[in-house]
Amino acid sequence: MPVDPALCLKWLQQFTGTWTMSGQCVMGPDQPPILSSGRESVRAFGENWILFEGSSEMPGMGTMESVMTVGYDAARGKFVGTWVGSCMTTIFVYEGELEGVEQRADRIGGTVALHTKGPSFADPAKIVNYQDVLVLHADGRRFLHSQVQGDDGQWTRFMTAEYKRA
Repeated sequence: MPVDPALCLKWLQQFTGTWTMSGQCVMGPDQPPILSSGRESVRAFGENWILFEGSSEMPGMGTMESVMTVGYDAARGKFVGTWVGSCMTTIFVYEGELEGVEQRADRIGGTVALHTKGPSFADPAKIVNYQDVLVLHADGRRFLHSQVQGDDGQWTRFMTAEYKRA
């Protein structure tokens, strides 16, 4: 069942502000996790869009910067957006829906799995399915995880991040 567009826009606008981030990324099954920390500034871009501008430090890898756009397309009833990072040459184009809505006073929680396609880590000539999953709880906690879909249809999480208001 579609979620009310006004509720989707209110959920989206709750991301605005400055955040600190701690996360980890696993680049392969036999690789140790790479820890990261950083900051992210999220601002409204009109009523329908927000811009996430992030910078994180990864030991031994330096600084990685990223820009994510997320907006709500009421005509399609979906969230849409993009992601680019200084460590990659691919632009990821998103589409997803708000699920698991929880409301508490004036805050809205929920999850959007932003579906996209991009080059495989194992074979860059092969295009595979990815998801960047935004989770915002009604109590203000915020998380992101990224996962890739294998040939067997199973999703493997390779990145997780927790955000706190700065």
